[in-house]
Amino acid sequence: MADNDNNQDKEKDKEQVPWALVGEYTTLAVLLPVSTAVGYMVGTLLDRWLRTNFFYIIFLILGIVSGFIQLLRQFQKDDKEQNNSKPPPDKPPPDDKSA
Repeated sequence: MADNDNNQDKEKDKEQVPWALVGEYTTLAVLLPVSTAVGYMVGTLLDRWLRTNFFYIIFLILGIVSGFIQLLRQFQKDDKEQNNSKPPPDKPPPDDKSA
């Protein structure tokens, strides 16, 4: 009976993996526009509060840069996970040229 429960858990894990990937990549698709919008809004609020006209540009650029940095971090993380999940390549047989 315990073996049956373990098999069911493994099947559920296999089913959840594609949905987890969909969630991760959907997050990536939303990340850049949201960070850009947040940077713009913070800059605009500072401009209104301080009665200036340049903070929105600075924070817009900071939002874009932070979005790209987070995007690159996620790609590096995915690349590491993909490389770790691959089995090591088989070593070719040694050459026997001692004859």
